[in-house]
Amino acid sequence: MRPLGRTGIQVTPYCLGTMMFGKAGNPDHDDCVRIVHRALDAGINFVDTADVYGPRGESEEIVGKALKGRRDDVVLATKVNGSMGEDPNRSGSSRRWIVTEVEHSLRRLQTDHIDLYQIHHPDPRTDVEETLSALTDLVRSGKVRAIGSSNAPAPEIVEAQWVAERRGLQRLRTEQPTYSILNRGIEREVLPTCRRYGMGTLVWSPLAMGLLTGRYRKGGPEPRNARMNWVPRHLTDERKLDAVEQLIPLAAEAGLSLTHLAMAFAVTHPGVTSAIIGPRTIEHLDDLLAGATVTLDDEILDRIDRIVPPGTDLGPLDVAYNPPAITRTSLRRRSADERAAA
Repeated sequence: MRPLGRTGIQVTPYCLGTMMFGKAGNPDHDDCVRIVHRALDAGINFVDTADVYGPRGESEEIVGKALKGRRDDVVLATKVNGSMGEDPNRSGSSRRWIVTEVEHSLRRLQTDHIDLYQIHHPDPRTDVEETLSALTDLVRSGKVRAIGSSNAPAPEIVEAQWVAERRGLQRLRTEQPTYSILNRGIEREVLPTCRRYGMGTLVWSPLAMGLLTGRYRKGGPEPRNARMNWVPRHLTDERKLDAVEQLIPLAAEAGLSLTHLAMAFAVTHPGVTSAIIGPRTIEHLDDLLAGATVTLDDEILDRIDRIVPPGTDLGPLDVAYNPPAITRTSLRRRSADERAAA
């Protein structure tokens, strides 16, 4: 077990992620329930979901079914912020939506409390004090035990900590960023910032959206699955595929599969509390569990560092959060009139 930041909660180094439960991944509810039970029986005590998974609540409903009779043995995490309908007010981090959607999540999960309630993405439209105030009320009401963020840049993590201190609000206790051998950017600022503030860190996609399973190879056929609709640049990035070709023989020399090498790497960093695994089938879960005791020595870690230097993102992750300063042209370029006047 590892401490989940300074919450006093203890969690396993692997967290069962449920993004693949439901129509978006495995539509067989009974099979998904079996996956949850297999993970719990193997010793995992941490389950992460989100209102948008499934999509739109289906994953939470499956998790609720799976945890009947076992809820007290599980640290249950879910998220709010993604779109849950055409109405623009059915998304985001406003007080209006948070206090509404938490009730929906509690109903779908068939529980009276959520152990970790996370803001799925930063919301530039909403004042952070508005968000923290709503989350604080949920903690004080007993509906939520701890609060966290996901995909937040380091400056926004710091701002939230300062606002909480100045206003006497609940602090964000965790952060959930992406992290893998191929995307190590959080080692520069996010992980050190989380450690400074005593925050737990749950990292998602330690297998780099499947690239670190060895199924996708340089010169091989183009992936033809749902992920190509989601992360096409990532799955076809030449720099990442080149790194995979170097990592496969390294794993073989160590007597490991690439999957087990990648998972062991993710949980080795002292700033990482737990790595989220997202199996779609029992077979996927069993393979991941088989490598749960793997540890990497300094020689292997040094060789990984030579392939992908610390703090380096080899290429963009299509689904990664980009702030308005990047996505909005008007914030990156002076207007035509301003340019002409200059």
